[in-house]
Amino acid sequence: MNVLAAKNVGEIMREALFPEKISFLGLKVSPSFITAIIVVAVLLLFALIVRIFVIPRFKKVPGKFQLFLETVVGFFDNMAKTNSPEHNSFLGAYIFTAGMFIFCGTFVEMLGFRAVMGDLNACIVMGVVSYGVILIGGIVHNKLGGLSALKDFSLPISMSFRLFGAIIGGVLVNELIYVAFDVMSKTIVLPVFVDIMFTLMHALVQAYILPLLTAMFFGEAVEKKEKKPKKKKGKNAAETLETGAEAVAK
Repeated sequence: MNVLAAKNVGEIMREALFPEKISFLGLKVSPSFITAIIVVAVLLLFALIVRIFVIPRFKKVPGKFQLFLETVVGFFDNMAKTNSPEHNSFLGAYIFTAGMFIFCGTFVEMLGFRAVMGDLNACIVMGVVSYGVILIGGIVHNKLGGLSALKDFSLPISMSFRLFGAIIGGVLVNELIYVAFDVMSKTIVLPVFVDIMFTLMHALVQAYILPLLTAMFFGEAVEKKEKKPKKKKGKNAAETLETGAEAVAK
């Protein structure tokens, strides 16, 4: 029993890290790629419906759905304004989009899809794009001072692997719990509950961390450094002589 369980665990972990490729338009792609297409399509359709049918009907006293939308958008907007008070219009839109994509791309795992960020390539893309927003924003708003973001060349790598590690770690833990309870008691009630809680937690946490890091580094890149006034040597020398003369006179 233990040997069989260990074998199953090894197979499950291998499948979680390296899922079997599926055919898409004649190409072999990761299941996460298909999930990403579905998530983007659903989000774009949802945004279009909201823009056409919901936003024009907004009221001064918001209903439940309007309040929910304003709370979510306001959360990311305040995050952008807090970290970059002067330049935050595009930043707010980007971190909101990134946060929603990460959350929905992870949450769909409960519907049987593979998490988008369960593929390292997707995490690398998110990290590189976020770094590009930081670097370009710094150059646009801070000229040569924005090039200071270049010193953080390891930032896209750390952001990518942090995101990938958190998501794939949750997947592995859930699979191990399923195997453990299947061997011990054949019940699926507790594993399903743990799966939902882990997936929801990872979706919320990662949808918060990457936008926060992006906003923080963006704020540092666009912040203009004040030049320290240079001390005039002539004035200091004159003051020294005057002070010495006064001391001699006394």
